[in-house]
Amino acid sequence: MLTRRALLALLGSTGLPAAALEPLLARHAPAGLDPTPYLVSEKLDGVRALWDGQVLRFRSGRAVAAPAWFLAALPAVPLDGELWLSRRSFDALSATVRRAEPVDAEWRRVRYCVFELPSSEGPFEQRAAKLQALAGPVVMPVEQWRLASHAALRDKLKAVVAAGGEGLMLHRADAPIASGRSDLLLKLKPLADAEALVIGHEPGKGRLAGQMGALHLQTPDGVRFKLGTGFSDAQRRDPPPVGATVTYRYRDITPGGKPRFASFVRVAEDF
Repeated sequence: MLTRRALLALLGSTGLPAAALEPLLARHAPAGLDPTPYLVSEKLDGVRALWDGQVLRFRSGRAVAAPAWFLAALPAVPLDGELWLSRRSFDALSATVRRAEPVDAEWRRVRYCVFELPSSEGPFEQRAAKLQALAGPVVMPVEQWRLASHAALRDKLKAVVAAGGEGLMLHRADAPIASGRSDLLLKLKPLADAEALVIGHEPGKGRLAGQMGALHLQTPDGVRFKLGTGFSDAQRRDPPPVGATVTYRYRDITPGGKPRFASFVRVAEDF
């Protein structure tokens, strides 16, 4: 196994410009998928962060206001991963990483869970192996599994979800470095999720009088639908504004392209 020093020498220490770190985004895994061509990992409910060797950025390109000691613990090679606290802790993590002035005690709990080496050659299986040499107090390489059958994939999904995880990610073991939405990376969850644009509000009735009853949403494909479940009372009193992007979960899609049994998750943030 490569040592950390040897890996840094191999990859170089100059880093990549932020524009070169366009991330790979997942599609939904199809039913009955054979997992053998993939490396499988837990889907972390964190905040995507791109490290170019010098600056840590959100997907939006904005720099993460992390403490100096946190950034100093990152290697001088580009990385792709997620800032993460623990399972079911997204709201606390989001509050921590959004602060313009970092709170040191909060950041002591944050880990940078990395799953890609954007400047490295070779297939993903080799890149994932190289990441292991970068493990440290801040950097945590994401564990990757090989699963031999769809039954094994289904069992792993059940175990992860039962333990509080969101689902699984499947990355083609032979995949080159890629960016944008691609079948090279798949996500598998008990319920699918997606994002849509808020285009209006519907007033509530009865117990919800004077509050938001439902959001009017539009998908990137132009499909419009109402979303009325999954909101707290506080969210109904102060709903996501028109123009915001929200994440919702759903079971399947109607022939007309609308989500069935959709439920609000959160306002989608690129930070």
